[in-house]
Amino acid sequence: MIRLGARQPLPLELTTDPRMQGRVRRLTVVSLVALGAIAALAALGGASWFIIGLLVAGWVLMPSVLAWSLARPVARYLLLVPATLVSLALLALSLGWAEGVSGMQVGWLLVTAGVLLGGTLGLRSWYRVLPVPRALDEAGAPGRWALIGVHVALVLLGLVMLVALPG
Repeated sequence: MIRLGARQPLPLELTTDPRMQGRVRRLTVVSLVALGAIAALAALGGASWFIIGLLVAGWVLMPSVLAWSLARPVARYLLLVPATLVSLALLALSLGWAEGVSGMQVGWLLVTAGVLLGGTLGLRSWYRVLPVPRALDEAGAPGRWALIGVHVALVLLGLVMLVALPG
């Protein structure tokens, strides 16, 4: 994790750089919509109150922390809290199957895989928990955008399956 006060400069992801501010604003809106849809689909699909509670907490906290981080980028470390809540709820939804595989189960697996990929990308690129390959270091690097595209595609495909192929 990046140490505050270290001699090396903070990565762009933890600054108020205008390029990052635009990305955080978009993520705030996207997380509000996407996590709300995920929580609603879980509730409509009969998920337990505990799982719904985790998802709703993540839905409220993620855009709130992102919005707060526009003024205080160090608050982005707190994104670990809603990301963990949502990830745990999605893992429970994905792994808590009855016998057989349905479109809904595959949908939850795809959403979970997409969210976990997004979280892994955030841990690596924003927090620098692991070394970031030079080809993915820049915020606008093509390889980085390709990985973000896979993350988004998995979540969207999973959501489509949840809506189109319930049960």
